Amino acid sequence: ILCKTWFCQKHSSVSGMEVILWFVSIICKNSPLLNLISVTIKAKLPPCAFLQVTHSHRFIVKFTPTECKEYTIDCDQPSTVLDAIRSSLGTTEKMIKYPDESIIIQLGKRDKESVVPTHFPCSCIGDGETVTLYHYTSEKIEKVQEQHDKTIHPKDHYSVFYIDTVGGLKTKTKELFRNKILKQFKFLCVYGEKGMKVEEALKQDGRFLDSLGEFKLSDNENPNRLTVRTQRVDSLHQKAGQSVKKAMEQPGDSGCSTEEIYELLRKQFPELKKWMESRFPGDSYEKALNRGSEKFGKIQQSFSEVHRIKKLLKMGKSVCKILVSNVSQGTGFVLFDRFVLTSAHLFRGCVQGKNLLDQINVYALFNYDEPEPETNYFYFSAEKTLIDIDEELDFAVLQLKPDEHVKVPAGLLDRFGPLPGNGEACLIGHPAGSVKKIDPTCIIEPEKREEAVNDHLSKYKDQKVILKKVYELKNQGIDDIMMGGEKAEKVASYNTFMYHGASGSPVFDAHGQIFGIHTGGY
Repeated sequence: ILCKTWFCQKHSSVSGMEVILWFVSIICKNSPLLNLISVTIKAKLPPCAFLQVTHSHRFIVKFTPTECKEYTIDCDQPSTVLDAIRSSLGTTEKMIKYPDESIIIQLGKRDKESVVPTHFPCSCIGDGETVTLYHYTSEKIEKVQEQHDKTIHPKDHYSVFYIDTVGGLKTKTKELFRNKILKQFKFLCVYGEKGMKVEEALKQDGRFLDSLGEFKLSDNENPNRLTVRTQRVDSLHQKAGQSVKKAMEQPGDSGCSTEEIYELLRKQFPELKKWMESRFPGDSYEKALNRGSEKFGKIQQSFSEVHRIKKLLKMGKSVCKILVSNVSQGTGFVLFDRFVLTSAHLFRGCVQGKNLLDQINVYALFNYDEPEPETNYFYFSAEKTLIDIDEELDFAVLQLKPDEHVKVPAGLLDRFGPLPGNGEACLIGHPAGSVKKIDPTCIIEPEKREEAVNDHLSKYKDQKVILKKVYELKNQGIDDIMMGGEKAEKVASYNTFMYHGASGSPVFDAHGQIFGIHTGGY
């Protein structure tokens, strides 16, 4: 009677006798006759009816990771995680009423560990597991799924795997996700019905860009083990740390004539053209090249000695890549204990006083010395309050959160030295967010900075395409560091290939002492 009442409420077209026969067929599976009756009944029942009979579990939901308040969700029918929460709690929490596309669901209790899409099957949530909801008002995190097919199956119908949000070397400059906010988390938990292709699972997920193109998945534990996008997801079940490797993009032909660009720039900047040509009369270009060769020889001599290289490599272990979530990236290095020095401008628009905004998270990646897939970096999260920040001097001090399993590299505070007027120098950093690099260079004396600028521009004398850039350079305030300028005696200048992403790099002298941090250039 109870069976009949429950099924008639859910499926009015099914008679009580059909229900009774169906239960009998389950109990007496060895009877061919009853099995035949069971097949007949199944044809009349909705597909989800059988799932609803056996589907019963509960999980915990929180609406902020720090609050103590949590809710128990008793899930008695197959649905997505978000639908299960909404069905159970109604409008109890304001966040539930936000659109699906702006919600992130964290799986498990570990902070920033892994996140699932809002349409993740509740059957794949472990009994008693905790999920935490995040909401970003003006952000679109995932593409809303089509409503025509939301059938939820038992968990053994799915393959669940984890995509590393950091990705491989090629993904440093290639976007994978609809929103960079997802990079705050370590993994994206992805699911797909068994038999589904990898590319179909990522497209269905909704958090990846539609334009992924050619890609492979690389196992972080065994980087040589690759899964191509057309393979099935079955073999990936419960595999953690899969990195998306996008194919190298081929440079396209712009179809623009270089000479046409030159002519346009000549017409737009006639006065600047005259000014540049007046700066390099006669054989000044050849003299500039000779002076550059002499300086390069001195640098080679200083930093070719093995003992200096060993010192630099040892101190380089304390240099880290700084990631300011969804905002910027740079370089930093350990001062002492868990304190890291970096550039203040990395946090522009991300702090109120010394406090990071709620949606901003900062990470320090160490040992990022080798390209994917060989890389073996480790990272720390930074505290939400900066120890100090000074925009005028362009420095900030972070404190890393402790991790009992990983030790922060040794600090370099005892290696600080005075600002030299000249001599050799060396930078260690992560330009463009790439692997750690070393750039030996030479300090330019204040009285020779104008000459150095002229020497640099002389190489491009006949390449008018950079005229606009030169004009911008003059507007950046380069006169401030020239003789008589406001900052002439307060900064060190040098030529380097370290530019974007290298801000915060330590600058060493020929004796291995740190005399400053790299903050910008012209």
